[in-house]
Amino acid sequence: MYIETVPNRNSPPCILLRESYRQRGKVKKRTIVNITNWPVALVEGLRILLRGGQAIENFEQSFHILRSRPHGHVAAVYTTAGKLDLEKILSSDPCPERAAVMAMIVARILEPRSKLATARELAEETCCSTLAAHVGIEQVTEEHLYKAMDWLLERQEQIEKQLADKHLKEGSLVLYDVSSTYFEGQSCPLAQRGHSRDGLKDRLQIVFGLLCSPQGCPVAVEVFEGNTADPKTLGKQIEKIRKRFGMLKVVLVGDRGMITQARITEELQDAEGLEWITALRSNQIRKLKEKGTIQLSVFDKMDLAQIQDGDYPGERLIVCRNPLLAQERKRKRQELLEATDHELDKIVAATQRDKRALKGKDAIGIRVGKLIGRYKMGKQYKITITDTGFAYERRQDSIDAEAMLDGIYVIRTSVAEKELGASDAVRAYKSLSQVERAFRSYKSVDLKVRPIYHFLADRVKAQVFLCVLAYYVEWHMRISLAPLLFDDQDKEAAQAMRSSIVAPAQRSSSAKAKDQTKRTQDDLPVHSFQTLLADLGTIVRNTIKPDLPGAPVFEKTTIPTPLQQRALDLLGVTIN
Repeated sequence: MYIETVPNRNSPPCILLRESYRQRGKVKKRTIVNITNWPVALVEGLRILLRGGQAIENFEQSFHILRSRPHGHVAAVYTTAGKLDLEKILSSDPCPERAAVMAMIVARILEPRSKLATARELAEETCCSTLAAHVGIEQVTEEHLYKAMDWLLERQEQIEKQLADKHLKEGSLVLYDVSSTYFEGQSCPLAQRGHSRDGLKDRLQIVFGLLCSPQGCPVAVEVFEGNTADPKTLGKQIEKIRKRFGMLKVVLVGDRGMITQARITEELQDAEGLEWITALRSNQIRKLKEKGTIQLSVFDKMDLAQIQDGDYPGERLIVCRNPLLAQERKRKRQELLEATDHELDKIVAATQRDKRALKGKDAIGIRVGKLIGRYKMGKQYKITITDTGFAYERRQDSIDAEAMLDGIYVIRTSVAEKELGASDAVRAYKSLSQVERAFRSYKSVDLKVRPIYHFLADRVKAQVFLCVLAYYVEWHMRISLAPLLFDDQDKEAAQAMRSSIVAPAQRSSSAKAKDQTKRTQDDLPVHSFQTLLADLGTIVRNTIKPDLPGAPVFEKTTIPTPLQQRALDLLGVTIN
């Protein structure tokens, strides 16, 4: 006897229990019973018995799970990278180095770890996900990953050129900013002491500059020695944009500490087709106020005004005043003044106490200097130090002069008004926040590039570039997954809620609803990027061995939850 499934045109197939026999030398068959309406499990159980198998009373012991590997988050990241053609951007031809680099990029997004830990994740005996199967790696060591990093660095210029062709257009904005990250060790020639943005003045560091599209998509990165000043990094970026990317007309956007007067005079002013947008420093704004170029009465009816000044020939100055920013600066200044007064009073008391009084100009000066350096309010105080005493008083004139400029900032640009209006110029400068957001994700939130442990300069550069490529994938994933994240997916509605470009940025109504209810419009839980990846990681690929003679080992993947399926649909990922 045997079970046969007979097709039935557009209807469900017919399942029959049959037996075969011989009649006059010919094999014939007859139907014993129609079992189409039997439960599937019962049909399959009977099929096993007819093949010589055994009936199993305890179903839980009928199979064994040989291995379970987290799969969903790997599929989400790797598939997204594939949709971005990242593998082809790395190399048009498959090779072990390309596979290893792709593995490191995906692993950096999923869980930033050392190269040794990444190699163990890819090895068959110690793998903790399906990453190795996705990238096609059977066995890899830490040395293989290091060689792949060297291979990646050799191709950096070519890769950045392809990214620039994809995301930058002739005449478009290019965002540029600089950050630093601290370094563990003493032997790398790039690691130097400099201005630490991490607040770790005792650590060596490296400096890196990031070029982004107007939307904040990373395009290129350059690593510099840790003591390189921000303006000194600008020249290489200009050369990269003009020569390597072949962009003859571009608008470079950088902050006031980057595009300084010296950089404008030496590198930007005479470069045909190269325009720029930056902002004035506080001392430059104060000078314009003292000259009468900036009239505060203008802001009684508006928050933005365009002016010109002889010190900035051929340039446009766009003066903005944000009342909320003015209030915040006033509050912060008052708190710092009060904190400074409190600590200075302690020093006065120390010089006047009866026992072990603080004496000597040097001793008193050192203590005062540390305090002033902590709160950075030295210009607002008049300090008097003698061998036996110390006194201070606030410079109220200086405080009042600074307060008058609270909330005022000035955008400085060489772009003609017919090409870029005043509001658009302000918006372009504010778009630098996209690069700052990239730095936050790059350094601490997701990718955790810091601290740097590599000793060789080329390995440090390769590590930084590898993290940029990882952020490139993450940036696109965040856009697709925005409906499930706390990110605002309706930027146009948020922009429409602002009374002007100077006013503080607003979140759209849908984003506010997500913040308040912690639920999406589809009534699903709202996630951060990392917690959503962790949720997808619970989609597991199981290797199963049935406890039946001759039954083959097979793989079975967890059925996604509604939330997981929604995330996969947004990314265009098929989990199986």
